Amino acid sequence: MPVIVASDLDRTLIYSAAALALTMPDARAPRLLCVEVHESRPLSYLTETAAQLLTELGDEALFVPTTTRTRKQYQRINLPGPPPTYAICANGGHLLVDGVSDRDWHARVQARLADECAPLSEIQDHLLRTADPVWVRKHRTAEDLFAYLVVERELLREEWVKELGEWAENRGWTVSLQGRKIYAVPKPLTKSAAMREVARRSGADLTLAAGDSLLDADLLLAADLGWRPGHGELAEASWTAPGVRALPERGVLAGERVLREFLRTVRSR
Repeated sequence: MPVIVASDLDRTLIYSAAALALTMPDARAPRLLCVEVHESRPLSYLTETAAQLLTELGDEALFVPTTTRTRKQYQRINLPGPPPTYAICANGGHLLVDGVSDRDWHARVQARLADECAPLSEIQDHLLRTADPVWVRKHRTAEDLFAYLVVERELLREEWVKELGEWAENRGWTVSLQGRKIYAVPKPLTKSAAMREVARRSGADLTLAAGDSLLDADLLLAADLGWRPGHGELAEASWTAPGVRALPERGVLAGERVLREFLRTVRSR
């Protein structure tokens, strides 16, 4: 039986320059490998040690990249190791099989959202009316499934985020603040549901997961074992749950530690 390793990517396994948290003296900083280029510029990194660990993991378990990114954003990433058979994009809205979105899965997701949540257009309208142009830099929708704002964090009113969360809650949506992005996501649109589908198809008898944000909580709860870094929304809220381990590492070294934990667990079966 295969082991599924479903891991969030941004700020869990891969890191932008701003999120690296290299607090050690420069001479002791780890060597980094760039795994994403956008508009001809390097964007995301992991340590070279993490790259080797991920390659080993891909040979020993069913590694499933699991992200809120759109398919296009995900496909910019060039991870080391064997190409994943499955990948979860758009927070579970798309299940990629050998790089291609599974139509049946996507249709099931869309049908559930239509039944259980306010429409995306209503959420978009609310964001456009209430978000202050002083701190909003971009309004975006992702795969016609959810919406997000790119903001200036130092100007953002935390009270507005709280009010948005309360408003969205009554409409079947949830709100998550991650770095410079505020996400509004339908509650049934989850990484955990897609992970369970991969487990069903593959016959896996053990699921492992890692993530740093509120949108990863359902994934961690659904897995048999989970880990979260010492940074991110979950760490800031001191969030934990049975079977979920809070790691002390922050930044890119947390990604390395997560991969060590995955490999240790896979090899100890």
